[in-house]
Amino acid sequence: MNLFKASSWWKFALAALWMTAGVPGLAADASVPVMRTPLAPGLYELAYSERQDALYVASAGDRGAGAQPSRILKLHPGTLAVQAEIVLAHGGYGLALDDAAQRLYVGHAMDAGITVIDLATDRVAGVVQLAQKVRAPGFDGQPAERYPHSLRELVVDPARHRLYAPGAWFTDSALYVVDTQRLQVEKVLPGFGFLATGIALDAQRAQVWVSNLQGQLFRVDARSLAVTRLQAGGDQLLNLALDPATHEVWATDQGLPMVDGLRREQGGLTDYVRRGDGNRVVVLDPDSGRLRASLPTQPGPVALLLDARRERLYVTQREAGTLAIFDSRTSALLHTIELPAHPNSLALDAKRNVLYVSIKNAAGGDKGAAESVARIALP
Repeated sequence: MNLFKASSWWKFALAALWMTAGVPGLAADASVPVMRTPLAPGLYELAYSERQDALYVASAGDRGAGAQPSRILKLHPGTLAVQAEIVLAHGGYGLALDDAAQRLYVGHAMDAGITVIDLATDRVAGVVQLAQKVRAPGFDGQPAERYPHSLRELVVDPARHRLYAPGAWFTDSALYVVDTQRLQVEKVLPGFGFLATGIALDAQRAQVWVSNLQGQLFRVDARSLAVTRLQAGGDQLLNLALDPATHEVWATDQGLPMVDGLRREQGGLTDYVRRGDGNRVVVLDPDSGRLRASLPTQPGPVALLLDARRERLYVTQREAGTLAIFDSRTSALLHTIELPAHPNSLALDAKRNVLYVSIKNAAGGDKGAAESVARIALP
């Protein structure tokens, strides 16, 4: 998902992750009811809490005179009306929910920090600073004061009282491991390659999966924190999902030409051989990383959400401005729903079978304009 648009570094490095070349179009399905509400500028990830029966969405806010601050919006799950607002000290992007503990973790992509929100009171319970700024080459190769990594998605592991956050950089991404009881960094695992992006938890097998944009998949033992690196049957593995029945890893594979250039020029991967043309979802073997299946998508697949019980896969297709619904068992495309301009992140109310989507505005518009959340009553 596009979590870094506000940063000049990520404008250069990752803006193209959501600007893909065209593929043949798929017919849109107007029969699926969609409610859409503009809410605030800079909307990113979503989380639905069954315990609170509320939807939470991160707004990174905007800039300039009279700018709206970053905040978490608590929404009514039926009407999308704002029920509460929690103001953040830094821009909020990624979210991870621990519903049993009534905690929402908010990632600050540009500031190497995580805010912890108590959902029982809708108040900030603490902030974890993952790293301090260092003097090092910036995105343009010139020395700069910057954080060693930028954050993206977060995953919480309630059983082991840990939170995992991939830190992305061109040459040596890392995985930050946070103790959620003490609210402090437990360990930083290095060696995650060129732009670590995706993360998923296999709670049953006590494994954390991390992907990067050089076709690598990392299996982290959630007990020992030992890391195994696999060469994956995919190329630009942006986001991950885990099938709890087969333990297969599903990933959106983007295939952007600009990333090929960044791998060579910024990552130093001059001998890297591309592994596919992108615009697809890949299904990967959890033991070897090999490709088991490939589902073609419309341009710009970003977020994916696997509903294993209903055998459905949901994929936001950012450049196409659509949401794809697949049968996860047969890989058949069931519905394509128009959500222009740029559908981004996903959350599911499994009991009601309702899907929520954050939707970004088109580039070049009013930077302070409100972005939207869609509520989709699934067929």
